[in-house]
Amino acid sequence: MGLFDAIRKQLLKVIEWKDDSTNTIVYRYPINDTRDEIMNGCQLIVHESQVAILVKEGQIGDIFGPGRHKLETNNLPILTKIAGWKYGFDSPFKADVYYVNTKQFIDLAWGTTNPVMMSDKEFGPVRVRAFGKYAFRVVDAGLFMKEIFGSKKDYSTESITQYIKSMVVTGFSTAVSNSKIPVLELAGKYYELAELIKEKLTADFSEMGLTITELFVENISLPKEVEEVIDKRTSVGIMSDKMGSYVAYEAAGAMRDAAKNEGGNFASAGVGLGVGAQFGAMMGNALSNVKDEPKEVVNNTNNSKKCPNCNATVPVTSKFCSECGNKMPVDKFCPECGNKVSSTSKFCPECGKQLN
Repeated sequence: MGLFDAIRKQLLKVIEWKDDSTNTIVYRYPINDTRDEIMNGCQLIVHESQVAILVKEGQIGDIFGPGRHKLETNNLPILTKIAGWKYGFDSPFKADVYYVNTKQFIDLAWGTTNPVMMSDKEFGPVRVRAFGKYAFRVVDAGLFMKEIFGSKKDYSTESITQYIKSMVVTGFSTAVSNSKIPVLELAGKYYELAELIKEKLTADFSEMGLTITELFVENISLPKEVEEVIDKRTSVGIMSDKMGSYVAYEAAGAMRDAAKNEGGNFASAGVGLGVGAQFGAMMGNALSNVKDEPKEVVNNTNNSKKCPNCNATVPVTSKFCSECGNKMPVDKFCPECGNKVSSTSKFCPECGKQLN
């Protein structure tokens, strides 16, 4: 057994942690206190999003970032000082190696266990509940280990999320109180509240070697009584919009009926005048928009004409009078302005256009 232990000590030349978990924040490399030693010149491999910390006699020693590191006295100044090694010390040594995960830990939930009291100008004291998600990461591994982790074997997100959740809820309560946002506007202020909470928590997280990278407010629940008031106001708003459309529709109908009822009684005439005034005002703007538009060429013709022989009325397209059989004269019109002119005219009396 002693020979096996000796071989084991000599083989401990590479220290590496391949993290296959999603929630491990700190991992202590398994080194047997009574059997294993770190060989001088041992290769310490630190992957991206990791930091390695060497601890000797309960004191935090040297800290290594991502890369491959050769453990020897010239790059272990703190550990050398703690252990009292002389320069050039090349014997195996004992130390604890901790890996700290510096990646983001995301999709962590927070929520108010009990209602949070806030003051509103309209409703007075109001109890609200809220929930959402947040994310954090370790930014100072040494400080985190000193303040939170200690010397445990490992440390996962479950070990700290309840504490962080309490901090977030406290931050939410403070943000809601300081923001003075009315209860009825909270639903549209989730982002603003989240930023206020993050600002409040930044200093607290920094003292633990952490930073809060994301925080979302997903929902704020109001008391049933307040929700009923909101529902009623929403209904009133919808009804107001619909009532306005209904009134406009009825007014249009009244204008139409009044126009048809020119010979009605005094009351109808009054309605007609009132509606006519409204209609005139409504049409004024519309007509003003087209006052500068080019005028259309209007053909000043009627649907009928008089026979010059018997004075009978015949359709304008008739070539002969249907009463006396007299040949009807052909009407002549100005090609420029469309004005009716005499068949003997050489120029249009309206626009001066020369006629053929």
